[in-house]
Amino acid sequence: MFLTLSTAALILVKEQYVYLTILVPIIIFQLIDFYRFNLKAQDEVEQFVESIHYRDFSRYFDVQHAPLELKPLRKGFNEINTTFKVISKEKETQYVYLQKILELVDTGILSYEHKTGEIGWMNESFKRMLGIPYLKTIHSMARRDDLLYNEVLALRPGESKVISIAKDNGIFKALLSATAFQTDNKVYKLIAFQNVNEALDETEAMAWQKLLSVMTHEIMNSIAPISSLADTMLDRLHKSVSHLKEQPGAIEDLELGIDTIRRRSEGLLKFAETYRNLNKITSPNLKKIYARDLFENLNQLMQPTLEQKNIELEIILKDPDLSLEVDASLVEQVLINLLINAMEAVKEKARPRIVLSAATTVNNRTVIKVTDNGTGIPTSLLDKIFVPFFSTRKNGSGIGLSLCKQIMMLHKGNIQVQSVDGEGTAFLLHF
Repeated sequence: MFLTLSTAALILVKEQYVYLTILVPIIIFQLIDFYRFNLKAQDEVEQFVESIHYRDFSRYFDVQHAPLELKPLRKGFNEINTTFKVISKEKETQYVYLQKILELVDTGILSYEHKTGEIGWMNESFKRMLGIPYLKTIHSMARRDDLLYNEVLALRPGESKVISIAKDNGIFKALLSATAFQTDNKVYKLIAFQNVNEALDETEAMAWQKLLSVMTHEIMNSIAPISSLADTMLDRLHKSVSHLKEQPGAIEDLELGIDTIRRRSEGLLKFAETYRNLNKITSPNLKKIYARDLFENLNQLMQPTLEQKNIELEIILKDPDLSLEVDASLVEQVLINLLINAMEAVKEKARPRIVLSAATTVNNRTVIKVTDNGTGIPTSLLDKIFVPFFSTRKNGSGIGLSLCKQIMMLHKGNIQVQSVDGEGTAFLLHF
C-alpha cells in the first residue's frame, strides 16, 4: 500500500493521469483489504479478551490455517493462554490443598467480611463443633447463640479467649483466637475455635488431685491425734470419776465435750477418707469386654432397687457384638453412679424411666448413654457438676461425678452431659 500510494503521488506530480485509472482500483482494493485485516485482528483480540474475562484458558487459536499476518498474533495469544492456564492450575491446586488441610484439622475456622459481616469461609470442624450447618452472615449467629455472637464480635485481632459454648443442652470450653487480613480492598476477620475441654479437664483434674492429696494428708494428720487424745481423756475421766462425785454436773459436761470432740474427729476422718478415693485410681486394667455383658451385670445388680422404686429401666443395644477395651470394674462403677443419680432424678416423676444404651459413632468411637426423664439440671450448674465437693443433693458428697470423670480420663475418653431443666438428663461416656 505504501508503494502504491507513493507511485500515485508521483503520477500526480508528473500529471500523468492516464495511469491513475490503473492505480485507483488497486488502491481501493488495498484499502478494503486493510480494513478487513483490521476487523479480523480486532475480532481476534475480542475473542482473546473474552476468553480472559471468562477465564477460558483452554481456547486455542489456530495458527497453522491463519492468514500470514495474523499468525504472530494468534501464536502470542496461545502462549498467554498457556501461561494463564499454568498459573490458574497452580492456584487451584494450592486452593484445594489448603482447603483439604482446613477440612482435616480439628480446629473450627470461620472468616467474615468485617464491614458487611458476610461469611467468607467456614470449615467442617466449625460446623460439627457448634452444630451450625450454614451461616450467610456473622449476624445470623445471634439467632443461634447470642452470647457466642457477642464474644466473636468483641474479640479483637491478636487476642485469645476461653469461653463456654452451649451445644445440645451441654457445655464445652473453646479457645477463640482472632486475626485479620485484607484482600481486594476488603478487611476480613478470621476466628479459630479450638475445643480445649479435654486439655482443661486434664489440667483441672491434676490440680484437684494435688489439692485433695494435700488436704486429706493434712486433715488426717491433724484429726487422728485429736481423736486419739479424746479417747484417752475420756478413759482417764472415767478412772477419776471417784474424785469428781461431788460435782456430777461437771462430769457430764466434760463427757459431753470430749464425746463431741471424738465424734467430730471421726466425722472429719471419714470425710477425708471419702475424698481420698479420688486419688486412689492410677491406671486401669484394660481388658476386652462386651457391652451386653456389662449391661447384664448392671441390670442384675440394680433390678431389685429399680423394682422397689417402681422405675423402668430400658436397655438398648443394637449391636450385640459391641465390645470395649476397658477396666470393667471401673466402668461398672461409673455406670452405677450414673444410674443412682438417674434414680434420684426421676423419683418425683409419675412414670419414671431410665434408658441405658450403647452404640458406635461415625468415627468408630463407642458411646454409652444413660438417659432419664427426671428433673433435669439447670444450665447454670452444668459446668459445675463435675467439680469435686459440688453436689445438688442435700446429703450428696460431691464425689460421684468427679470420680466418673477421672475414670473416663484414665480410659482416654470423656464424659459429657446434656440436660433440659424439668425434662431430663443424658450422660454420654465417649471411649
